[in-house]
Amino acid sequence: MGYKVQKWGNSNGIRIPKVFLEALNLKSGDSVSMVREEDKIIIKKIARPRVSLKQRIKDYEGPNECEDFTWDEAKGKELW
Repeated sequence: MGYKVQKWGNSNGIRIPKVFLEALNLKSGDSVSMVREEDKIIIKKIARPRVSLKQRIKDYEGPNECEDFTWDEAKGKELW
């Protein structure tokens, strides 16, 4: 099947069909790499490294203030 190159703002683009996105587990906002090999364009998903919570907060230098919390009765949508 052929696909059409279309003008998008100052660029050009090709829409990727849903079947391809699902097969490669690609979602809007994911990063990809593109390589040209002769008359082909190869698009590959760039895997984001999994970062544990411990690694994420290791170098955190923001505020670390803890306010007192009051554990009152459940209200509104908090009710079970």
